[in-house]
Amino acid sequence: MTISLYDLVGQDPQRPFSPHCWKVAFALAHKGLDFESVPTAFTEVPLVEGGASPTIPVIRDGEVVVADSFAIALYLEETYPERPSMFGGEGGQAMARFVERWSQLTIHPFVGAAVLMDIHDRLAPADQVHFRTTREARFGKPLEEVPARRDEGLAAFRKSLEPLRSTLGVQPYLGGQQPLFGDYIVAGAFQWARVVSPFRLLEEDDRIADWFERCLSLHGGLGASVAAA
Repeated sequence: MTISLYDLVGQDPQRPFSPHCWKVAFALAHKGLDFESVPTAFTEVPLVEGGASPTIPVIRDGEVVVADSFAIALYLEETYPERPSMFGGEGGQAMARFVERWSQLTIHPFVGAAVLMDIHDRLAPADQVHFRTTREARFGKPLEEVPARRDEGLAAFRKSLEPLRSTLGVQPYLGGQQPLFGDYIVAGAFQWARVVSPFRLLEEDDRIADWFERCLSLHGGLGASVAAA
Protein backbone atom coordinates (compact mmCIF):
# COMPACT_ATOMS: atom_id res chain seq x y z
CA MET A 1 0.00 0.00 0.00
CA THR A 2 1.33 3.42 -0.97
CA ILE A 3 1.67 6.01 1.78
CA SER A 4 0.48 9.55 1.06
CA LEU A 5 2.75 12.42 2.13
CA TYR A 6 1.16 15.85 2.14
CA ASP A 7 4.02 17.97 0.85
CA LEU A 8 4.29 21.76 1.02
CA VAL A 9 4.71 23.39 -2.39
CA GLY A 10 4.52 26.79 -4.02
CA GLN A 11 3.21 27.63 -7.46
CA ASP A 12 5.16 24.70 -8.94
CA PRO A 13 3.72 21.46 -7.53
CA GLN A 14 6.89 19.59 -8.51
CA ARG A 15 9.09 21.56 -6.11
CA PRO A 16 8.30 20.63 -2.49
CA PHE A 17 10.37 22.78 -0.17
CA SER A 18 9.40 22.28 3.47
CA PRO A 19 12.37 21.07 5.57
CA HIS A 20 10.00 19.02 7.70
CA CYS A 21 8.36 17.37 4.70
CA TRP A 22 11.80 16.55 3.30
CA LYS A 23 12.72 14.83 6.57
CA VAL A 24 9.74 12.58 6.12
CA ALA A 25 10.43 11.92 2.44
CA PHE A 26 13.97 10.83 3.32
CA ALA A 27 12.62 8.71 6.19
CA LEU A 28 10.11 6.94 3.96
CA ALA A 29 12.82 6.25 1.39
CA HIS A 30 15.17 5.01 4.13
CA LYS A 31 12.50 2.49 5.12
CA GLY A 32 12.02 1.49 1.50
CA LEU A 33 8.34 2.37 1.64
CA ASP A 34 6.38 3.39 -1.43
CA PHE A 35 4.89 6.84 -1.07
CA GLU A 36 3.23 9.50 -3.15
CA SER A 37 3.73 13.20 -2.62
CA VAL A 38 0.47 15.14 -2.41
CA PRO A 39 1.29 18.74 -3.39
CA THR A 40 -0.22 21.07 -0.79
CA ALA A 41 -0.17 24.87 -0.77
CA PHE A 42 -0.12 26.95 2.42
CA THR A 43 -3.80 27.84 2.12
CA GLU A 44 -4.72 24.17 1.60
CA VAL A 45 -3.11 22.92 4.81
CA PRO A 46 -6.26 23.44 6.97
CA LEU A 47 -8.12 21.07 4.61
CA VAL A 48 -5.64 18.19 4.86
CA GLU A 49 -7.33 15.08 6.21
CA GLY A 50 -10.23 17.09 7.54
CA GLY A 51 -8.05 19.48 9.48
CA ALA A 52 -5.92 16.78 11.11
CA SER A 53 -3.09 19.24 11.82
CA PRO A 54 -2.44 23.00 11.54
CA THR A 55 0.85 22.20 9.81
CA ILE A 56 2.34 19.60 7.50
CA PRO A 57 3.89 17.08 6.99
CA VAL A 58 1.00 14.73 7.44
CA ILE A 59 0.97 11.15 6.18
CA ARG A 60 -1.83 8.70 5.57
CA ASP A 61 -0.85 5.04 5.84
CA GLY A 62 -3.99 3.04 5.19
CA GLU A 63 -6.42 4.04 7.92
CA VAL A 64 -3.75 5.79 9.99
CA VAL A 65 -3.07 9.54 9.79
CA VAL A 66 0.03 10.93 11.51
CA ALA A 67 1.22 14.55 11.74
CA ASP A 68 4.58 16.09 12.77
CA SER A 69 7.84 14.96 11.21
CA PHE A 70 9.34 13.40 14.33
CA ALA A 71 6.08 11.66 15.24
CA ILE A 72 5.93 10.30 11.70
CA ALA A 73 9.49 8.98 11.95
CA LEU A 74 8.66 7.23 15.23
CA TYR A 75 5.50 5.79 13.70
CA LEU A 76 7.43 4.42 10.73
CA GLU A 77 10.09 2.95 12.99
CA GLU A 78 7.54 1.22 15.21
CA THR A 79 5.20 0.11 12.42
CA TYR A 80 7.88 -1.25 10.10
CA PRO A 81 10.54 -2.69 12.45
CA GLU A 82 11.65 -5.25 9.86
CA ARG A 83 12.89 -2.47 7.59
CA PRO A 84 16.16 -0.53 8.07
CA SER A 85 16.18 1.41 11.35
CA MET A 86 16.39 5.19 11.26
CA PHE A 87 17.51 5.43 14.90
CA GLY A 88 19.39 2.29 15.82
CA GLY A 89 17.53 2.00 19.12
CA GLU A 90 16.09 4.13 21.89
CA GLY A 91 19.34 6.01 22.43
CA GLY A 92 19.34 6.97 18.76
CA GLN A 93 15.85 8.38 19.10
CA ALA A 94 16.95 10.52 22.03
CA MET A 95 20.02 11.71 20.12
CA ALA A 96 17.88 12.60 17.10
CA ARG A 97 15.78 14.77 19.41
CA PHE A 98 18.92 16.72 20.24
CA VAL A 99 19.84 17.05 16.57
CA GLU A 100 16.35 18.37 15.81
CA ARG A 101 16.57 20.95 18.59
CA TRP A 102 20.06 22.00 17.47
CA SER A 103 18.94 22.32 13.85
CA GLN A 104 15.87 24.36 14.68
CA LEU A 105 17.78 26.68 16.99
CA THR A 106 20.93 27.06 14.87
CA ILE A 107 20.09 26.49 11.20
CA HIS A 108 16.41 27.33 10.84
CA PRO A 109 16.45 30.91 12.19
CA PHE A 110 19.12 32.10 9.76
CA VAL A 111 17.86 30.13 6.77
CA GLY A 112 14.23 31.06 7.40
CA ALA A 113 15.08 34.75 7.38
CA ALA A 114 17.62 34.57 4.55
CA VAL A 115 15.31 32.88 2.03
CA LEU A 116 12.03 34.47 3.15
CA MET A 117 11.47 36.56 0.02
CA ASP A 118 12.58 33.67 -2.19
CA ILE A 119 9.83 31.53 -0.67
CA HIS A 120 7.28 34.32 -1.09
CA ASP A 121 8.16 34.79 -4.74
CA ARG A 122 7.58 31.08 -5.48
CA LEU A 123 4.05 31.05 -4.08
CA ALA A 124 0.74 31.48 -5.87
CA PRO A 125 -0.92 34.89 -5.26
CA ALA A 126 -3.37 33.67 -2.61
CA ASP A 127 -0.57 31.97 -0.73
CA GLN A 128 1.61 35.08 -1.01
CA VAL A 129 -1.06 37.04 0.86
CA HIS A 130 -1.23 34.38 3.58
CA PHE A 131 2.55 34.12 3.79
CA ARG A 132 3.10 37.88 4.00
CA THR A 133 0.43 38.32 6.69
CA THR A 134 1.66 35.52 8.92
CA ARG A 135 5.38 36.16 8.49
CA GLU A 136 5.19 39.91 8.98
CA ALA A 137 3.31 39.25 12.21
CA ARG A 138 6.02 36.79 13.25
CA PHE A 139 9.00 39.02 12.40
CA GLY A 140 7.39 42.34 13.27
CA LYS A 141 8.55 44.07 10.09
CA PRO A 142 7.82 44.18 6.35
CA LEU A 143 8.73 40.95 4.57
CA GLU A 144 11.31 42.67 2.36
CA GLU A 145 13.31 43.85 5.38
CA VAL A 146 13.80 40.42 6.95
CA PRO A 147 16.54 39.06 4.63
CA ALA A 148 18.13 42.47 3.99
CA ARG A 149 21.25 41.73 6.08
CA ARG A 150 21.72 38.07 5.21
CA ASP A 151 25.10 38.65 3.58
CA GLU A 152 26.40 40.31 6.74
CA GLY A 153 25.30 37.38 8.87
CA LEU A 154 26.59 34.62 6.61
CA ALA A 155 30.06 34.28 8.12
CA ALA A 156 28.65 33.96 11.64
CA PHE A 157 26.13 31.40 10.42
CA ARG A 158 28.84 29.30 8.81
CA LYS A 159 30.90 29.46 11.98
CA SER A 160 27.91 28.29 14.02
CA LEU A 161 27.94 25.05 12.00
CA GLU A 162 31.33 24.00 13.38
CA PRO A 163 29.88 21.19 15.58
CA LEU A 164 28.40 19.64 12.44
CA ARG A 165 31.52 20.28 10.39
CA SER A 166 33.79 18.80 13.07
CA THR A 167 31.65 15.69 13.44
CA LEU A 168 31.71 15.09 9.70
CA GLY A 169 35.49 15.27 9.88
CA VAL A 170 35.58 11.94 11.73
CA GLN A 171 32.62 10.09 10.17
CA PRO A 172 30.74 10.36 6.87
CA TYR A 173 27.28 10.85 8.41
CA LEU A 174 25.80 12.00 11.69
CA GLY A 175 24.55 8.43 11.98
CA GLY A 176 28.09 7.10 11.62
CA GLN A 177 28.98 5.07 8.55
CA GLN A 178 25.40 5.21 7.30
CA PRO A 179 22.77 7.96 7.46
CA LEU A 180 20.11 7.96 10.16
CA PHE A 181 17.19 10.26 10.90
CA GLY A 182 19.53 12.87 12.41
CA ASP A 183 21.08 13.28 8.97
CA TYR A 184 17.67 13.74 7.39
CA ILE A 185 16.76 16.39 9.94
CA VAL A 186 19.72 18.55 9.00
CA ALA A 187 19.65 17.70 5.29
CA GLY A 188 16.00 18.77 5.21
CA ALA A 189 17.00 22.23 6.43
CA PHE A 190 19.64 22.64 3.71
CA GLN A 191 17.27 21.23 1.08
CA TRP A 192 14.73 23.88 2.08
CA ALA A 193 17.19 26.61 1.09
CA ARG A 194 18.48 24.74 -1.97
CA VAL A 195 15.03 24.33 -3.53
CA VAL A 196 13.78 27.90 -3.03
CA SER A 197 16.84 30.14 -3.25
CA PRO A 198 20.13 30.60 -5.15
CA PHE A 199 21.64 32.12 -1.99
CA ARG A 200 24.73 30.05 -1.17
CA LEU A 201 24.81 28.95 2.46
CA LEU A 202 28.06 26.98 2.27
CA GLU A 203 31.46 27.33 0.66
CA GLU A 204 32.03 24.75 -2.07
CA ASP A 205 34.97 23.19 -0.20
CA ASP A 206 33.08 22.91 3.09
CA ARG A 207 32.85 19.29 4.25
CA ILE A 208 29.23 20.00 5.14
CA ALA A 209 28.61 20.70 1.46
CA ASP A 210 30.21 17.34 0.61
CA TRP A 211 27.99 15.60 3.17
CA PHE A 212 24.90 17.34 1.81
CA GLU A 213 25.72 16.18 -1.72
CA ARG A 214 25.98 12.63 -0.38
CA CYS A 215 22.57 13.06 1.24
CA LEU A 216 21.06 14.32 -2.02
CA SER A 217 22.33 11.18 -3.76
CA LEU A 218 20.80 8.78 -1.23
CA HIS A 219 17.81 6.59 -2.08
CA GLY A 220 18.18 6.84 -5.80
CA GLY A 221 18.93 10.54 -5.76
CA LEU A 222 15.66 11.51 -4.07
CA GLY A 223 16.91 14.91 -2.91
CA ALA A 224 18.69 15.66 -6.18
CA SER A 225 15.53 14.85 -8.15
CA VAL A 226 14.37 18.42 -7.45
CA ALA A 227 16.75 20.84 -9.14
CA ALA A 228 18.40 23.60 -7.17
CA ALA A 229 16.92 27.08 -7.51
